Amino acid sequence: MHAESETSFLANLNQNIRIVHQVCHTYFPRDALEREDLFQDIMYQLWKSYPKFKWESKFSTWMYKVALNMAITHIRRSTRAPRNEELTESVARAPDINEHLSREEELYQLHEAIAALTDIDKAIILLHLEDHDYDEIACITGLTRTNVSVRLVRIKRALKDYLSKKSIMQRSNYGTQR
Repeated sequence: MHAESETSFLANLNQNIRIVHQVCHTYFPRDALEREDLFQDIMYQLWKSYPKFKWESKFSTWMYKVALNMAITHIRRSTRAPRNEELTESVARAPDINEHLSREEELYQLHEAIAALTDIDKAIILLHLEDHDYDEIACITGLTRTNVSVRLVRIKRALKDYLSKKSIMQRSNYGTQR
């Protein structure tokens, strides 16, 4: 890669680095080691693929496409090989029901709900939450605009159901603890 090309790549990468962080956090909300591995994989793939990038789409669109493809590839690779590792993180303490859920806890629950989605649905909701329109989401995911629209309705319903079930479970656990 030439110096001017490298400078252009780094400038565009720095402007859009949050994309990589969000993809990593969406696919591995609880596993910092997997997030770091995925981050490295995505960065390597972006660097390797940049000379072939033809600017037919926005840099951020291309970056999302590469990051999401790497996330799905990373998941497939890691589920094939069984891992025998010791637990490195302590078990999170149960939230105190008497305290109001903070914004951070709400975001954590949303990420947990998103993590329960299929890989493609995670990609769609992530892009939607980033305010991409249906055409951009379709371009990045390879789906049709109509399919994106239908899937988003179903995804939103699934997230709402997941979060309401979690809320009901927390309230019922609170009732048994009295």
